[in-house]
Amino acid sequence: MSKQERLSLERSGWRTASQNKRSLRVRTVWRGLVRDKYLYFIAMPMLVYFLVFKYVPMWGILIAFKNYTPYVGFWDSPWVGLEHFQRFFSNEDFFILLRNTLAINVLNLLLFFPLPILLSIMLNEVRLEWVKRTMQSIIYLPHFLSWVVIAGITFLMLSTSEGVINKMLFALGFEKVAFLTNPDFFWLLLTFQSIWKEAGWGTVIFLAAIASVDTQLYEAAKIDGAGRLRQIWHVTLPAIRNVIIILLILRVGHMMDVGFEQVYLMMNGAVSDVADVFDTYVYRSGIQQAQFSYSTAVGLFKSIVGVVLVVITNRLAKKFGEEGVY
Repeated sequence: MSKQERLSLERSGWRTASQNKRSLRVRTVWRGLVRDKYLYFIAMPMLVYFLVFKYVPMWGILIAFKNYTPYVGFWDSPWVGLEHFQRFFSNEDFFILLRNTLAINVLNLLLFFPLPILLSIMLNEVRLEWVKRTMQSIIYLPHFLSWVVIAGITFLMLSTSEGVINKMLFALGFEKVAFLTNPDFFWLLLTFQSIWKEAGWGTVIFLAAIASVDTQLYEAAKIDGAGRLRQIWHVTLPAIRNVIIILLILRVGHMMDVGFEQVYLMMNGAVSDVADVFDTYVYRSGIQQAQFSYSTAVGLFKSIVGVVLVVITNRLAKKFGEEGVY
């Protein structure tokens, strides 16, 4: 047998082996689909939702690279490349928006993120079941209020003229404080609003994680002489560490996203320099000024930065031995 014939036989053998592997993978996938058909059927509405409302609209990102006008249409609008991005980065508002957005998110990360963990541990230590359920219901309740209601309550509490707190200060002989119009208070005000509204709801995941901790670990810690604080430090926190890391990674991915409704409702002319963030800027330039391509470019910039932050924090988490998001 010649060398060329041997090479031909080897290649045919490789092709046959690769075809067999492909057919085996197809059969394996098909058997999995048949076996779990009811689970896929249950998941179908959510898959359709994400396909229709999340993935199909992603074609609209293209207008960030076009000079889009509704009269010309999506496909016929001229391409302008990175012109809108260059305009945005050269705009003096860019650094103001970046400063405000990062400042609010850093405060949320430092003050808001640890609170659901602390609340979950405290609730887990409550032994009377009815007390625990009552406290859970009380701290969950603000989550179901809209930001409009939260803003209204804030005005009623902190208004200079009619606010309850300022009336109390005035009755005690102190001067009234302009909480709502002082730029120095705005970032902290938003942070405390978020804490009051969402800290209780954030305990749901952590309480579920704590509930899955093996009780034998606590019993072993008690035998070793560990008190309640030692058990929390050496058993509870290490057991929910993976959940904390995953939620931290996802939270870092939202560093460029403050939330439009809360900031827009609390913004006024006196605090506009510290209140204007990317979300309000996109609304103002895209909706009010009809700069659709430009506002899409700003939104795309936010999304890209969020993805990059998730990838970086996920790799750092894996580098330190954690599981990460993926």
